[in-house]
Amino acid sequence: MDNPSEPTPVRVGVLGASSIARRRTLPAMRDLPEVTIVAIASRDPQKAEQFADDFDCAPVHGYERLLDRDDIDAVYVSVPNALHHLWARRFLECGTHVLAEKPLTTRAADTAELARLAAERGLVLRENITFVHHGMHRRVAELLAAGRIGRLRHIDASFCFPPLPASDVRYRPELGGGALLDAGIYPVRLAQHFLGDDLSVAGAVLRDDPETGVDVAGSALLVAAAGETVTLTFGFEHGYGARYTLWGSTGRLAVDRAFTPPATLSPLLRIDEQDHAEEIVLPAEHQFASSVASFAEAVRRAQDTGADPGHAAWAATTLRTAELLDRIAGSATRVTSGKRP
Repeated sequence: MDNPSEPTPVRVGVLGASSIARRRTLPAMRDLPEVTIVAIASRDPQKAEQFADDFDCAPVHGYERLLDRDDIDAVYVSVPNALHHLWARRFLECGTHVLAEKPLTTRAADTAELARLAAERGLVLRENITFVHHGMHRRVAELLAAGRIGRLRHIDASFCFPPLPASDVRYRPELGGGALLDAGIYPVRLAQHFLGDDLSVAGAVLRDDPETGVDVAGSALLVAAAGETVTLTFGFEHGYGARYTLWGSTGRLAVDRAFTPPATLSPLLRIDEQDHAEEIVLPAEHQFASSVASFAEAVRRAQDTGADPGHAAWAATTLRTAELLDRIAGSATRVTSGKRP
């Protein structure tokens, strides 16, 4: 018999048969007792069937038909970036909680609209930026608060990886492609994680691909209210790298594999001081599972109380991320990339 004290799993419909859904998010959902995958919708019926077979749920041909189902509590939106706003809004209007892949939308104004709508309806809305749920960053914050590297002066963060297949949607500007929205969002959110939301853009460069019209790489300089600086590098025309360094008044703290570590990887923190170096190995964690579990817990609270108590803080940070991305894009010096291999 079922244990009546155990909460009922959150029933999730999946919108879009994306690579990140297949590789990371849906396996995490399948393995969590807090969640049940009910159905997956794709405009490609073969993809819908394949995903449904893989994750033991119902296939749905077309996005509209997922809206018509009455057996889902929440939707995971994993369609191209430019479609996030439309479909997240439609599900919120139907009274469905929403977990959307990052970026939540492609414009700060659209992010603000969704946040207002979710608050009005008492619904949970989250952007699936999973790295903030990994314990390594909490440990770094604890070391920072304890004065382990003195006063924080500067952050240097990068997320770069090799060129993508030519057919990848991230090379399509009409679908919200580009490196800033896909990779640049990570170091921007990292800066907020350690310095708060009161950041401004002091300068930026975006390198555009003349063949596709999307930005394939970029850098930015941010400044915090107390004068700390942040340098960001991102793109998909590089060797792989996902790392950051916190520079303090008495030392440096460096983290590698910072944004998308495998669930089996034990993160390594390195602290360098004038005459001392130390390495700290942390436990492996599944940040996608932690992100989904956090979303499911928020949905259960909202179902019990009629509101999401974490909405205001989450929305403020997410909106600030979108505003910073807008300002980087709007103020950047544009240069042209060489021909892709």
